[in-house]
Amino acid sequence: MARPISTCFRTGLTLWLSSQACMVYGHKHEGNLTEEQLHAPIDSILWMHMALQALVWGIIFPIGMVFGLSRSRWHVPTQSVGFALTFGGIFLGHAHGGRQFRHSTHGSIGSWIVVPILAQLVLGIYLKLHIHEETLRPYAVRAHGILGRLWPILGWVQSLFGVIVLRDLCGPNGAGQCAAHYIMGSAFIGYGVILSLLFVLGENWVRRSGKSPEWWDSWVIMLWGIVNTFTEHWGGAWSVKDMQHTVLGVLWWTGGALGIFLARNNQRNVVPALIIILTGWAMSDHSQALMLSTKVHAVFGYTLILAGVTRMIEVCFLPATPYTPGSLEDNDSEHTLSPSQAAQGIVRSQVMTARAFRHLPPFVSRSRSFLFMSATDEELEAVHETGMDHVTYILSMYSLAFLLYLFTQFLFHLYVTTGQNANSVYPAGEIVFAAPLNGEIELTSPRDASKWYSRVPREEGPVHVVGEDD
Repeated sequence: MARPISTCFRTGLTLWLSSQACMVYGHKHEGNLTEEQLHAPIDSILWMHMALQALVWGIIFPIGMVFGLSRSRWHVPTQSVGFALTFGGIFLGHAHGGRQFRHSTHGSIGSWIVVPILAQLVLGIYLKLHIHEETLRPYAVRAHGILGRLWPILGWVQSLFGVIVLRDLCGPNGAGQCAAHYIMGSAFIGYGVILSLLFVLGENWVRRSGKSPEWWDSWVIMLWGIVNTFTEHWGGAWSVKDMQHTVLGVLWWTGGALGIFLARNNQRNVVPALIIILTGWAMSDHSQALMLSTKVHAVFGYTLILAGVTRMIEVCFLPATPYTPGSLEDNDSEHTLSPSQAAQGIVRSQVMTARAFRHLPPFVSRSRSFLFMSATDEELEAVHETGMDHVTYILSMYSLAFLLYLFTQFLFHLYVTTGQNANSVYPAGEIVFAAPLNGEIELTSPRDASKWYSRVPREEGPVHVVGEDD
């Protein structure tokens, strides 16, 4: 698949990535390694290193980050365990035998990653002392929060470099394609996480921003289309792929501009969804050298089409404002005529259906990410050599998407049920992923609730009926 990266940048990136094609876990090897050392079996210590770091950076640190956001008392213990285990993983990376690796980006990051780890530890200890409340502490809080939010991104990038060098990918002939697939695939995953965050927890933020989701989508699509239009062909004869990818860039910036215009005044529109559908159709007919690669690209295209269709349905047919019992609207107040029970039941059913469906677009976004990242020529050639068919390979990618979506939804659930948010959870019948029925829990403190209105508690005691003493 062609890469939307300029020729100059692509050439430099190819040389850099190919020089990093093999991995070292935080240490350098002297001299040239023999073929026997490069292809020796992976020993148990290295397997332990990989498993331990995957556990820490993929599970423990994200959970600790959520505990920190919710101000849970479990934040410090969780992160302390994570720091201890990751230091153990770094030690195992230095101590492994078996297969040896040349110096790489993964090894370099493994060496300097100790700096942000120690910085975060020092900041955490300083904040626990509760000193310099009016001078240094506010800045330390901000720095601690920024570093903590970078943890999942840092872990993801380091893991990708680890997989690249462990499987000996992204050599001189494939570095540009690796960069395009992994950068865009990671962006798709990040977009899917943000989309599910907005749908599940952040609806109020979208309202307050004054911009519809399609406004943001259209800007990203338009800017990426401009880059793609002018970087796909650099002299010489035009190939079929050059023409396809250039016209895709034109499609993105023209459609993106239309989407921005239609999204003015906080209006929703289907243009980004339509662009995704058309891009998916193009990818589904994107022929490759290997039949396996052609079929994987076809399913990737079908997944894009599904993502666009589900987004279009979400925009056009799902309720924009959920049913909010106890709201301050005149037509739904304790002091006016409330809707009939039948009407309430119908609205509740529509809202629950909308909430169930809104998980589909972000999940499909993550599915297309794994398919796209796994569709490089080197990866598919390696899969082809193992004798695996496209069905097994594609279903494996969807399984990873299910696992990632499960974990992110678990983190959202953890946020709204722990720490300072624990008391804001409604009864089980009134929640979806522990969010109240109005869907208005988001990444803010419940102390941000309106100071102008709160329910007056009912006093216990005998009820006086007007007219009894008359």
